Amino acid sequence: MARLALALDATTEDRLLADLVEHDHTVVARLVGWRDLLESLDVLAPEVVIVGAGRGTLSAKLLQACDERGIRIIGLASGDAERAHAAQLGLHEVLDRSVTWPEVEVLVSGGVPVPSRLGETSARPSRAASVIAVWGPAGAPGRTTVAVNLAAEIAAAGHTVALVDADPYSGAVAPSLGLLDEAPGFASACRLAGADALDRAELERIVQRYSAPRASFNVFTGLVGPSRWPELSRDRVTAALGAIRAWVEYVVVDTGFSLEHDEELTSDQFAPRRNAATFATLAAADRVVAVGLADPVGLSRLLRGHGELIDLVEPERVDVIVNRVRTSALGIDAHSQVRQTLRRFAGLDDATLLPHDGKGADAAILTARTLRDAAPRSPLRAAIRDYAFDALLPVPEPARRRGFAFPPVRRPATG
Repeated sequence: MARLALALDATTEDRLLADLVEHDHTVVARLVGWRDLLESLDVLAPEVVIVGAGRGTLSAKLLQACDERGIRIIGLASGDAERAHAAQLGLHEVLDRSVTWPEVEVLVSGGVPVPSRLGETSARPSRAASVIAVWGPAGAPGRTTVAVNLAAEIAAAGHTVALVDADPYSGAVAPSLGLLDEAPGFASACRLAGADALDRAELERIVQRYSAPRASFNVFTGLVGPSRWPELSRDRVTAALGAIRAWVEYVVVDTGFSLEHDEELTSDQFAPRRNAATFATLAAADRVVAVGLADPVGLSRLLRGHGELIDLVEPERVDVIVNRVRTSALGIDAHSQVRQTLRRFAGLDDATLLPHDGKGADAAILTARTLRDAAPRSPLRAAIRDYAFDALLPVPEPARRRGFAFPPVRRPATG
């Protein structure tokens, strides 16, 4: 159920209104132009705005205002001219004006926050948090980008989230989000967990907070130098993740790339292991997201790494994401080529493909923000958000039908 504001022509509005109400959405306003809508955003507080894609109902000022308030905007275009206008402004979620409501519902439900709980009642059983491990082979396939933005989208859906940097080789979460990294938060959590002293008060003391409108989350920063990897022993990492998952609803972990069993390289079977943190995270994870790069080298690494990964993790716990899918590296019909490669060499029929979006990714890294904050209409952000809603978040429970009163219609005066 979402709070919707409409700025559509009368014919389109009347055609969609009955189905809109049938899906339990609330219409908070039915306005005429983008100026009326812009002036009403703070008062009405809609979650989604549906507007015509023409110049009278869609403007750069309206898009900027919606972005600043975390409001999703969907455009309905009557022709190529309106589609071009929306594309020029940077609005990607545009449908044909003759569309039926079920097609609009896909976009509305994909951006509506999913409540983390419907009520703080003792009758509802508590649920342990889900641990989501983001892994990928060597070669910078985009593990940190995926982990950071999954955390942001899950937080935007109304859940409490902790993002953990458990990479024993090089922590990248803190600089990606503009956070201080002098004292590695996750290493501190591991030391406290090893001493059986990691309680809620200590978690709140050592954690950092990434703050954003409607999408803030907790961050346990990674190692500041590769020489400190012995602090992330397997037992300590397991205990620390257990304490964190009891504190929040979702834990997203950025892991290391190596799956090498380095104990075979030393005669001391009790010495600390460089990849222990990665193995501990994979063992504790409810879902493992395997990220690969969409080019011949990246796909080769992903396929080899995936074979090693499923020796450690049950295949049903693994989701495959292929990042930066682009024709410049794979030729015509890049999406089809990626899927055929995965199907032929690994038997993978269900993979999520993320588009190459250098502009959005650059904006995020330049401002040390998430895609949701730095480039909210980014195609990459939309793909990560859709994956989070489709694969990671629970299906919202059916809401009870409520009475509906049509708000007044504001039409231009005639005379």
